[in-house]
Amino acid sequence: MPIRRAAAEELSLLQDIERAAGEPFRALGMPEIADDDPPPLDLLRTYQLAGRAWVFSGTRDGRPDGYLIWQEVDGGAHIDQVSVHPRAARRGVGRALIDHLGRESGAAALTLTTFAEVPWNAPYYARLGFRTLTGAELTEGLRRIVSEEASAGLDRWPRVCMRRTTSPAP
Repeated sequence: MPIRRAAAEELSLLQDIERAAGEPFRALGMPEIADDDPPPLDLLRTYQLAGRAWVFSGTRDGRPDGYLIWQEVDGGAHIDQVSVHPRAARRGVGRALIDHLGRESGAAALTLTTFAEVPWNAPYYARLGFRTLTGAELTEGLRRIVSEEASAGLDRWPRVCMRRTTSPAP
C-alpha cells in the first residue's frame, strides 16, 4: 500500500497539498477556507515526530498525493486533517488514509469534525461509515476541539462531529 509515515523533508509538500485542496471551497462561497493558511511546519513536525502524520503516494517519484494527521482524543483516534491534492481526487486516497488509521491506530473509534454541507466533507464521511454525533455524545475532548474551531471562526458554516468504529489492527 502506498501509505507511509511522512518524512521531515516532505512537510512543506503537505502544506502545498493543503493549499491546493482548499481551492474548491472558493466555488462554494467559502473563500476564507480557500485562503486559510495550511498547518505551520512546526505543528506538522510535531505530528511527524509522534508518528501521527501519514502520506499517500501513488506516484513513481514518491511525491505525496494526500496526507492525514491525527491525535488521540479521549481514547480514540481523532483526524485533525485529511487532505488530498486535486490531481489525485476521486481515486480513493482519502478513504485509504482513513482506513489505514482505523487499522493502525489500535483505537476503537475514529472521530473528526467537518463541514456539514460541503459535499466532500460530511456527506463523504457518511459514505465511509461515519455518523454524526449529537451534542450529548460529544466527549470532553471533542467539545474542546469544537470550541477551538468555533474560536477560529469555523462555526460560520454548519459543522458536525462524526465518529466511526474500527477494528483494531491484528
